[in-house]
Amino acid sequence: MAESTGNRRYDPDAEHAFPDERVNEVLAFVERDEEIQAYLEAQNVNPVTRMRYNDHGEKHIEIVLNRALCLYDLLKRGGVEFNGARDQGLEEADEAVILALAAKLHDIGHVVHRSDHTYYSIPLAADVLDRILPEFYGIDGQVRVKGEVLHAILCHHTEEVPLTREAGVIRICDGLDMERGRSRNPYERGGRGINTVSSQAIQRVSLHEGEDIPVHVEIEMTDAAGVYQVDSLLKAKLDDSGLEDFVRIVALNTRSENELVERIEL
Repeated sequence: MAESTGNRRYDPDAEHAFPDERVNEVLAFVERDEEIQAYLEAQNVNPVTRMRYNDHGEKHIEIVLNRALCLYDLLKRGGVEFNGARDQGLEEADEAVILALAAKLHDIGHVVHRSDHTYYSIPLAADVLDRILPEFYGIDGQVRVKGEVLHAILCHHTEEVPLTREAGVIRICDGLDMERGRSRNPYERGGRGINTVSSQAIQRVSLHEGEDIPVHVEIEMTDAAGVYQVDSLLKAKLDDSGLEDFVRIVALNTRSENELVERIEL
């Protein structure tokens, strides 16, 4: 895993700070799965086509997945221990599997509606997991991995507080997909809601190994409108994630001349 990352893909052939063989096998299976691929296309219709909201389809899922595994890798390198798989008596290798599956399936509830989509994602993801997990686990493992994946999905966009650090990673990384490319489609179609306009102000998000804390997230914005993405949306994701002590987020206004906001640190 590279020391820093923007939108670069997770590389299964790279060296990681966690056992990666199992998650790589699961990811390869998922990438070939026709039902999941169909969901990734269908789940974008309600938020983008009908509501002119930011992307929640294939590109969003790819970014959340990549950042989740990158953030997890940096946290593991920093000595952070995870409790989701461990509490269930699962193996360390299952931590990344939980993250990968939760990242892939967290937004499929959008096929029902944008509002309360997290709650719709639970039964839909459960059905998909019931088909995938038997390929890799026995009955006991299926039940435990499924429960942890659904917990992470539930906590990514609701008031429910994550009880595991795996769920905290998904919660944070859902908020880290904020660059302007995500809002290009609704913006070009005339969407001018606060989510779209503020996302247009975010130039780049990158993850780095911190000097005195495991992870340093740097956000470059070109306009003070980006403050909404950072202070209102991302801060809510970081709070109560269980990872507040290990992740530092700094947003910099790269065009700070005569601007009200030059720097935000979470």
